[in-house]
Amino acid sequence: MSNLLNEEFPYADGILAGRTALVCGASKGIGRACAMMLARAGARVIACARSADELDELISQMHGNGHESLVLDLENLEAVRESILGLGMVEIVINNAGGPPGGPLLQNTLNEFEGPFSRHLHASHTIAQILAPRMEAVGYGRFVNIISTSVREPIDNIGLSNTLRGAMASWAKSLSRELAPCITINNIMPGFTDTDRLESLAGSISEKTGKSVEDVRNSWMDSVPIQRLIDPLETAVAVTFLCLPSSSSIRGTSLAVDGGRMRSI
Repeated sequence: MSNLLNEEFPYADGILAGRTALVCGASKGIGRACAMMLARAGARVIACARSADELDELISQMHGNGHESLVLDLENLEAVRESILGLGMVEIVINNAGGPPGGPLLQNTLNEFEGPFSRHLHASHTIAQILAPRMEAVGYGRFVNIISTSVREPIDNIGLSNTLRGAMASWAKSLSRELAPCITINNIMPGFTDTDRLESLAGSISEKTGKSVEDVRNSWMDSVPIQRLIDPLETAVAVTFLCLPSSSSIRGTSLAVDGGRMRSI
């Protein structure tokens, strides 16, 4: 839905001018869309991912100038700490990373929890500990975590992901009570979004359950009132909204961008 970045761009040009945004997992999917949207809103973006080539390609397509790439494996917490300490002022952080493979939770070993929790919860906490004091010093800060609707309604056959996203939501809610008044932290809960991650997840569930990939996809679409996948840029619009100065009273919330999938109020 490229018109969201062009003739139908939903925010005033330059509304985030003068702000720097760190976008994790920026090379693909929702992370990439967030980097594109925040740049279009005027922010200088530090795009973080493991692939230098994909980051270079992303930056070449982003609106504006001055954007940077940060090649980083979020599971390497020492590298995360060193890299974030070396950054200048960052007022906006988008915590986003690839989720774990699908499958029944009882089939997961304890070792399979370590990587996903490191690159999501542990990396996010490390980043917050370093950057929150800097945000407080300049009087402005925004943390937005990309989690999942499974926080409220667990999704079958992605038990480890459900567990991880719930931990992230509780971490954010707890931190929302501790951060300085000028800093907000919120969550975006994407629904079934048109990304490589979703395709990979369908294949993983198919392999572990014996269902065909088509049946897995159909079961997802049957639960979504808009009856289509969500464009990542639609999710990025909501992320950008939470980063605006005018969103300073929204704190500790989890906003669904799910096409109406969830049945809870």
